[in-house]
Amino acid sequence: MVATVNEQAKQADTTAVARPAGPDRDMVAAIVEGRHGDPFAVLGMHRAAGGIVVRVFLPWARWVKVIDAATGEIVAELPRQDPAGFFAGPIPGRKERFGYRLRAEGALGETEFEDIYRFPPVLGDVDVYLLAEGNHLRSWEKLGAHRMEHDGVLGTAFAVWAPNASRVSVVCSQNDWDGRRWPMRLRREAGIWEIFVPGLDAGNPYKYEIKGPDGALVPLKADPYARTAEHAPGTASVIARRRRHEWQDGEWLAQQRARSNDRAAPISVYEVHLGSWRRNLAENGRYLSYRELADQLVPYVRDMGFTHIELMPITEFPFDGSWGYQPISMFAPTSRFGDPDDCRAFIDACHGAGLGVLLDWVPGHFPTDPHGLGRFDGTALYEHADPRQGFHQDWNTLIYNYGRREVTNFLLSSALYWLEEFHIDGIRVDAVASMLYLDYSRKAGEWVPNRFGGRENLEAIDFLKRMNELVFGSVPGATTVAEESTAWPGVSRPVYAGGLGFGYKWNMGWMHDTLGYIAEDPIHRRYHHNSLTFGLIYAFHENFILPISHDEVVHGKGSLIGKMPGDRWQRFANLRAYYGYMWTHPGKKLIFMGCEFAQEREWNHDIGLDWQLLEDPMHSGVQRLVRDLNHLLRTTPALYEIDFEPAGFSWVDGGNALESVLSYIRRGKDSEDVALVVCNFTPVVREDYLIGAPRGGRWIERLNTDAVEYGGSGVGNAGAVYAESNPVHGQEFSVRLRLPPLGVLILTPERNG
Repeated sequence: MVATVNEQAKQADTTAVARPAGPDRDMVAAIVEGRHGDPFAVLGMHRAAGGIVVRVFLPWARWVKVIDAATGEIVAELPRQDPAGFFAGPIPGRKERFGYRLRAEGALGETEFEDIYRFPPVLGDVDVYLLAEGNHLRSWEKLGAHRMEHDGVLGTAFAVWAPNASRVSVVCSQNDWDGRRWPMRLRREAGIWEIFVPGLDAGNPYKYEIKGPDGALVPLKADPYARTAEHAPGTASVIARRRRHEWQDGEWLAQQRARSNDRAAPISVYEVHLGSWRRNLAENGRYLSYRELADQLVPYVRDMGFTHIELMPITEFPFDGSWGYQPISMFAPTSRFGDPDDCRAFIDACHGAGLGVLLDWVPGHFPTDPHGLGRFDGTALYEHADPRQGFHQDWNTLIYNYGRREVTNFLLSSALYWLEEFHIDGIRVDAVASMLYLDYSRKAGEWVPNRFGGRENLEAIDFLKRMNELVFGSVPGATTVAEESTAWPGVSRPVYAGGLGFGYKWNMGWMHDTLGYIAEDPIHRRYHHNSLTFGLIYAFHENFILPISHDEVVHGKGSLIGKMPGDRWQRFANLRAYYGYMWTHPGKKLIFMGCEFAQEREWNHDIGLDWQLLEDPMHSGVQRLVRDLNHLLRTTPALYEIDFEPAGFSWVDGGNALESVLSYIRRGKDSEDVALVVCNFTPVVREDYLIGAPRGGRWIERLNTDAVEYGGSGVGNAGAVYAESNPVHGQEFSVRLRLPPLGVLILTPERNG
């Protein structure tokens, strides 16, 4: 019905104009020129002197009649009051409001339809009050576009926060993207504009046309609360369909709730950029859909033994090259891979395979694209007006104003939305350091101190604490992860204990130091030994994740295998040894896709990974090693149960810089759960190497990174060694080992029974 009206719009006959005494001419002019700030006070049915009048603005119509909805009777034909299409007139014999419809004729004939301006507000007073207070933590249920039945009619309700606008309209193809046609009602107490459009169905693209406080048009804006959006290069929001996906992950969610806040679980995360993990080469390299990824990515990650998939941002973003880190729609999964139900199906498949899902979430900044949040209502609404507070110089992005309650409510609602509506298991918060410091990447004079004269962003700190309290308090089993690169204290400590409240923190220092070490020629490593050992000084200050993320394989940094020194054999051996060290070091694990099989080239978001490399036994050997490390991690409590306390780690010999050999013990909660790790970071086989051991008897060589099946030379200890009562390195027992070149050994004591 609405589409038919639109087809008639451009061919309307506007010649017959009646000019009886009628509505105020200034009021009419304001409507037809799209500058009236209160259209519901003018349009629709109203009481007037002597009875009832109806006023409509239909630029496409030749004539307009009013129909009694109850009887179908034509009760009035409205005279044209303005050539632009403003019709208004009394309803003879009527003194009280009644249900009605409109009938109009345009170039394509007659059509009958509901009058948008006959409908009452959709938002209730309580919702408006909570939104005004910035305390509606399910604000996605009220703001944005929602298919619904209102006053007995199916259609779409729109609501948007734009407190400083002088007029806001919904525009779409059904009204020729003409902001004069569907101006919205202002709920002044909350600065929210709303309208119900009867008959408007899901799947229709739309935007908001907004006039700022000075009456000037701002660029057409996407809906901040849109739940789906056009595929780039399109920039419109899209009316979302109601959820049809039936979740199958009840058992998974129950297990997660039962393990809520359990830090003693094995965690190994596979970070993925969905657009470049793999492409459909048979169809011109197109993206895989969410459902195709459920069929291909999920079983692969499960087989590899990872416990979680971390998705680089999938909140809708305009530019592929931003990898999602410049989001436009914080409530919309990107349409690049399908619709919201397709995304839900992917997450459901992850849970069905026993995989948790972490979402990379970006509350620290947003892009300057004209259809985005910047100067949304003609003023600095979501961002700070002062560029010293509101503009990221490094990234050419805008910074949220965390001191504004409506803005923090928007962000908090987004976090809860993904956890509740998409069953995400946790959010990884991007660029936390940029949020914490007012002088982040700024020179003197380029930032504004806080009220105490300091550099800490007090409002952002309060926001992060509140976010973490809500996640852990509202969604049992969910967690949060901070990408935080400074020495800010207590990032992963509870808020009640003075921390920021995150579940985990990325250990950026460990990553930097160890990658620097492994890139050194082995002959020089003796001079950099502390790069491997230094991390243990602070390893238990936070709940750390050890990250080898996408940031380490882009922007000229090359691939991970490309950082390794030596000839081809040594490069692979170094990488395998590095993984052996990483998987046995205190802290949870994360690697970026492709690193698990030693991707040779730097990551390129425009193409898929080089899966053909797995035809080479050196690459498939690294992949097999990572799979075995993950399975060993899952089955060896000593390697994961006490990751965040000194009791889970002790040095055997951490000081042998001359030979570049490290040895240490990992412990689980049960005194029987012990692992002995020995790392040789030189290409020299070390025979009969004496190492202290915490107990006697037979020790099983559980993993050797130099094994032939991994592409190694096969130097090892025939599967087991015996510890004798010969105290060494402060241990009561000792073992004699054959240390493989550029290799790591993981041994556990044979358990009786």
